[in-house]
Amino acid sequence: MHHFDYRGGVLHAEDVAIPDIAAAIGTPFYCYSSATLERHYRVFADAFKGQPARICYSVKTNSNLAVVATLARQGAGADVVSEGELRRALAVGIPPEKIVFSGVGKTEGEMAFALETGIDQFNVESEPELELLSALAAARGLTARVAIRVNPDVDAKTHEKIATGKAENKFGISWKRAPAVYARAKDLPGIEASGIDVHIGSQLTDLAPFEAAFARVAGMIEELRAAGHQIAHIDLGGGLGIPYRGDNDIPPHPDEYAAMVKRTVGHLGCSLTFEPGRLIAGNAGILVSRVIYEKRGDDRAFLILDAAMNDLIRPTLYDAFHEIRAVAEPAGDAEQAVYDVVGPVCETGDFLARGRRLPRLQSGDLVAIMSAGAYGAVQASTYNTRPLVPEVMVRGDIFQEVRARPSYDAMLKQDIIPSWLD
Repeated sequence: MHHFDYRGGVLHAEDVAIPDIAAAIGTPFYCYSSATLERHYRVFADAFKGQPARICYSVKTNSNLAVVATLARQGAGADVVSEGELRRALAVGIPPEKIVFSGVGKTEGEMAFALETGIDQFNVESEPELELLSALAAARGLTARVAIRVNPDVDAKTHEKIATGKAENKFGISWKRAPAVYARAKDLPGIEASGIDVHIGSQLTDLAPFEAAFARVAGMIEELRAAGHQIAHIDLGGGLGIPYRGDNDIPPHPDEYAAMVKRTVGHLGCSLTFEPGRLIAGNAGILVSRVIYEKRGDDRAFLILDAAMNDLIRPTLYDAFHEIRAVAEPAGDAEQAVYDVVGPVCETGDFLARGRRLPRLQSGDLVAIMSAGAYGAVQASTYNTRPLVPEVMVRGDIFQEVRARPSYDAMLKQDIIPSWLD
């Protein structure tokens, strides 16, 4: 469920008409619904009531400070994968003891900053990382609480570019190798390896891969405990999908997911961490764009928007589907056309949809690209010297720009012409 719907023939974000935002901000822009963010967080958190669980929002999903702050006020912790994301979490008041640091390539500087900040947990993904973390912690007289991320070699059956739990993926330590790594961690100074971490991918719409991975982790915990390791904590990552295609694409409800978690690992008596991202932010955001031209080719029609692949790269990068709606609600008998929906970027790969049946649109019409709150703005670039898209947050009947569109002058000032060219 989200809070974007038609009222009086016009698409609204909560109680704000989308054309009103477009008139004030210009297009394209991202628009986030506070009510949707809050509801999705509560639905997931409520699924684990009565269990020793904490919810650490995956900041990489959408790292706008307004989004992270909204979730922090709901009680969320943070899952971060860089020092920058850690600083974002701290900036909005998430306490260090509710922050976990994931990622395969943590640098010495990032680990040192995280140690000195006092974060709760490092999700360690390689043996060299474990050795370096030990050295850094011991040098400071600190202890790093660690969960070893295991790769369970389970196919998440999602897009190959967002699968993370197979043997050929770069993430984690092979589940077969993990016992030796825990044995090494036990001997290292400055390390407390009291947890285990697993995350097999993103946008999963079937519980079976989760269940297979979690069952393997449960077996590993029993073996590790038998070998003398005190495993008290499980980080089960995120990955539960969202309905990009409306009612035709319904993933399991968080209650079903929670029941599966209890069935697979509930008997272990461990505290749990979850790192949802897309589930919370995905359907809480839209990308609003304006039609520049409707162009007729020899064998197809193109709808050329002022938003492009540099603003939302998911269709090009992941073959991702995003529903596209006309902001002005079409009549039931409105003329339709089949379009390739494209942007102005000088790339054949610059498209937002292909072969999409939509109401007939013309220059100046507004469209909303739905389910764009996750991995939209965070993956945007300035390719073709196009300014980054502004972001807007709505709460009830008010809206505020939460990231401004940079001016061309500001963009140009970021470059430095070397002295020998002056």
